[in-house]
Amino acid sequence: MTVTEVTILVCAFFVVATLYTTVGHAGASGYLATMALVGVAPEVMRPTALALNILVAAITVYRFRRARYFSWAALWPFLLGSVPLAAFGGAMRLPPGTYYAVVGAVLLASAAALVWRVYGSGFRSDEGGISMQRAPAVPIGAVIGLVSGLTGTGGGIFLSPVLLLLGWSGPKTTAGIAAPFILVNSAVALVAGSVSAGTLPVELPWFAAAAVAGTLVGTWLGLSKLSQRGLVTTLAVVMVVAGGKLLATA
Repeated sequence: MTVTEVTILVCAFFVVATLYTTVGHAGASGYLATMALVGVAPEVMRPTALALNILVAAITVYRFRRARYFSWAALWPFLLGSVPLAAFGGAMRLPPGTYYAVVGAVLLASAAALVWRVYGSGFRSDEGGISMQRAPAVPIGAVIGLVSGLTGTGGGIFLSPVLLLLGWSGPKTTAGIAAPFILVNSAVALVAGSVSAGTLPVELPWFAAAAVAGTLVGTWLGLSKLSQRGLVTTLAVVMVVAGGKLLATA
């Protein structure tokens, strides 16, 4: 990559990590979008996005767990369904066209539903804890795991709206569940894809530093500064960006 391309990606990755981690996400769809715009080779894009996802998600998990927005009881049913399907999806290479168009449309529709809810009836309060049904969580996790493996994302961008729209958890608790979900699924997809060191760019340390800096800013904003409405609105913006990227790719 040229110096200009690296500089653009470093700045973009900082912004992406800041925006996504406010809602407990790691930013894979944003990393993929910016790399596609710069013209990074496809075989480099996916492993790079997953590697950054793992790093960012690990920090996000730590910070949201310290703030006590985490529940293993709520997380494990989703992981039970998602892990094998994330591995299956990570090992597959499917034609992207129609698939990306459908997923992009789903993300945009979900974003619209979130905005309608947050400015209408609102969402469950974080103070109310978690109230969810574990039986449907397993197949939901399976579907999200497959999608995350196929797209090279951690799946949090699909899990968060499900938790919020079903009223199973509040925004900050949702972020605390989404972060470890992303971490596990990203690691599984990366390993299943049999990524070799040669597919990762030599500029990865610069990208990682930018993503870490953005994560520290984003998690601070998400935990300390943004209201419930601000968090969900930010999540909707993230979903619109990701959905638009997928539709553009299609």
